[in-house]
Amino acid sequence: METAGAYLDHMRARAPLVQNITNYVAMNVMANIMLAAGCSPAMAHDEGEAAEFAGLADALSVNIGTLDPAWLRSMEAAAGVMSAAGKPWVLDPVAVGATALRRDAGARLLALKPSIIRGNASEIIALAGAEAAGKGADSADAVSDAEGAARALARQIGGVVAVTGAVDFVTDGDTAWRVHGGHALMPRITVMGCSLTGIVAAFAVGQAALPATVAALAYYAVAGEIAGEKAAGPASFQVAFIDALHALTPEDVTARARIEAA
Repeated sequence: METAGAYLDHMRARAPLVQNITNYVAMNVMANIMLAAGCSPAMAHDEGEAAEFAGLADALSVNIGTLDPAWLRSMEAAAGVMSAAGKPWVLDPVAVGATALRRDAGARLLALKPSIIRGNASEIIALAGAEAAGKGADSADAVSDAEGAARALARQIGGVVAVTGAVDFVTDGDTAWRVHGGHALMPRITVMGCSLTGIVAAFAVGQAALPATVAALAYYAVAGEIAGEKAAGPASFQVAFIDALHALTPEDVTARARIEAA
């Protein structure tokens, strides 16, 4: 695996166009986070253009946070275009175990074999078909509790699964890594995880999915640490975090990233 900073450098050099079919809560903050990182976000979700736009985009992120049947059809159509073209798409299964609508959406999107799945521990456990202890979009399970489910899901899709939390766990079903870092204020800001899904999608363009995902998580964690050093609370943390994403150099990320084999 190259250094984490090398993956950031490649992403910025390419400045990929990432289509995000995400939730209403996430759109503005997510777009600003992705712009600060160096990629180009597009929030194109309408059923009339989702598939066509996917043909233009370099990658796709799909988030079921504010789900409805029309958006699900858009997600399926765009994901199908990405898969057919061999382009990466990332699934964020928000609160996938909470309702029948979400369970059905999770199953349908999982069948399309996303390149990468990124979720919290409860979401990953529920997506794998086991009983999870999540509360809405929040995880009530530890990352360690989801490692077996993550490995099983990764083998099922032939891709990568990232379980994010206090210490992230990333696997392709065989090889696995842990990413340390971040800050305790990160869960106090809405859509931090949703936005990370878009960053992962950007890193995956033209780069191997497993190390690219690890590098994306490390970059995000380092930015969180830097923001935490300056923030007085959640509101100032969000501003400092976006600034940190923008200011971080590849050399900074490589120097500060804390990645270990799992």
